[in-house]
This record gives sequence, structure tokens and C-alpha cells, in this order.
Amino acid sequence: MITLNINGSEHTIDVDPATPLLWVIRDHVGLTGTKFGCGKAWCGACTVHLDGRARRSCIMPVAAIAGRSITTIEGLADGEDLHPVQRAWLELDVPQCGYCQAGQIMSAAALLERIPSPSDEQIDKNHTNICRCGTYPRIRNAIHRAASLRESEE
Repeated sequence: MITLNINGSEHTIDVDPATPLLWVIRDHVGLTGTKFGCGKAWCGACTVHLDGRARRSCIMPVAAIAGRSITTIEGLADGEDLHPVQRAWLELDVPQCGYCQAGQIMSAAALLERIPSPSDEQIDKNHTNICRCGTYPRIRNAIHRAASLRESEE
């Protein structure tokens, strides 16, 4: 039995300790916003926050993270109040197919925690998620918009 803190709630799960966090989140906890993409931690569709830092959940064994704080896309908003990154994504209509967007948003939110007002170069270097639809210019614009939303809230 492994106890995980996901989005502020404790979940005790009976799984093999080597089970990737992604499958525990989706199959055992029932939160399906985090997506499977490549299974190799390259694409970022499976990005969650682990103690506030963006991590790829498809290769992370649950045994390595018991007792740590996990946030999925479902837990990013504060109740009905969307996170600034989520608001920016909606305002700028970022997604095309939308499959990778939960991971994109989680990566962008973590980036803004580390670099509150990133340059284009910092975004390109630090936001490494893959979008098959090629929405990178809209993603970059949304990250800048989210940074300005955060600044106006402070």
C-alpha cells in the first residue's frame, strides 16, 4: 500500500511500487486530465507538479514519491478560480487538438513559478513539451499573458 497526496487529498493505493505515477493517477484515482503521450518522458503530455516542480509522470515509480505533494491539472485551479495560465490559455485559444495541453499548462505554471516573467529565449529553453499541432507561438504568447495576469494580481 502506498499513500499519495494528490491535489490535497490522500489516496492509499494497492499497486506495485514500480507502477508509474501516470497510471495510478488515471487508473486508480480516476483523474484523466494527465495524458499518456510517449511513455519515455520526452513529450510532456504526462506533466504534473511534484512538490511544485514540473515532472513527467509516465516514468516516475510511485514508490519514489510517497509522501510528497502531487498536483495534476485538475488541482491547478483554486476552486472555481482558474490559475493564470489556464485563463491565458482560454483567452488566447491556444489548443488545436488539445491532447497535450494539460501537460503544456502544468509545465508553463511551473516555469512561471521559477521565472515569473520569462523572455522568449527562456521559454524556448525551459518549456520543452512537444505539441504535434505546432501551437508553439500561441503557447509562448499564453505564457507571457499568464505572467502579466500574475503580475496584475500581486
